Amino acid sequence: MSHVVAVCTSEFTGTCKQARSEASLEQGFGLLGDAHADRHTHRQVSLLSMESISKMQEMGVGVAPGDFGENLTTAGIDLATLGIGTRIYIGDTIVLEITQIGKECHKPCAIYKKAGTCVMPTEGIFARVIRGGNVKPSDPISLSDK
Repeated sequence: MSHVVAVCTSEFTGTCKQARSEASLEQGFGLLGDAHADRHTHRQVSLLSMESISKMQEMGVGVAPGDFGENLTTAGIDLATLGIGTRIYIGDTIVLEITQIGKECHKPCAIYKKAGTCVMPTEGIFARVIRGGNVKPSDPISLSDK
């Protein structure tokens, strides 16, 4: 079953995010308490799969959920294969809509410098919050095309 592995926030941009036991996603804004939440962006929430993180761990890089700057770490979904406009349903209330797949890194991050590669630019996705609510690890995830 697809589910949330970790919910992560950081007070500042450009830093690893810290796992939380629960957080609130606000409609049209993002994850409360996170530096990237903003009403004026299409990248309100970032997601990366545990499967992507595991690829880096298998290369000997000591990384964990949040280290790539993602807000939500998922399991059981190949996020990078989803299309723009796909809706992600979390728990009973939350609806996210994918707005971007991958990102351009303007300078190599610490993970890239250590491993010579990084999964976030190609396997991370970004979404806007269509309907908010509280999110926590183990919440179920389902998908729907727009």
